[in-house]
Amino acid sequence: MFKSREFRNGTIIFVGIGIYFLIMEMLGWSDNFYLRILNVFIVLYGTNRTIKANVYDGHNDYLFNLTSGAMTAFIGVILSVIALDIYIHLRGGADYIKTLSEAFLFGGNPSVYQYCAGLLFEGLASSAIGAFTLMQYWKGKTVRDGHLTH
Repeated sequence: MFKSREFRNGTIIFVGIGIYFLIMEMLGWSDNFYLRILNVFIVLYGTNRTIKANVYDGHNDYLFNLTSGAMTAFIGVILSVIALDIYIHLRGGADYIKTLSEAFLFGGNPSVYQYCAGLLFEGLASSAIGAFTLMQYWKGKTVRDGHLTH
């Protein structure tokens, strides 16, 4: 069912999020909560690439495309959280977490693993919502002679 398309676009999500957050870190903006939530557009971009390619390949089944899009986003989110865990440990672990968690969904002093688990669940939930939202756009669309039709 799943081709390398999901993994390829999931990797694009992972690389995009990584570059976005490294740039924010270099500019000193990593503590700005509102800028951190803009990564949703990177996830939606990769997910849309998968669904669009499926439609252009003739896969018009709603559940197939929804699952394919969600898997793409899940791969990107899981890889990103794993990389974040490694990055946090390289930057000092719990001390570095304190600079990130002040304006985030956690209260108190979360451990590195609590922080990453919270991001993982939040990322997976928002990825599922994003894939469902994109499927509402792509529902019923087909391609004829290389052109998108309704």
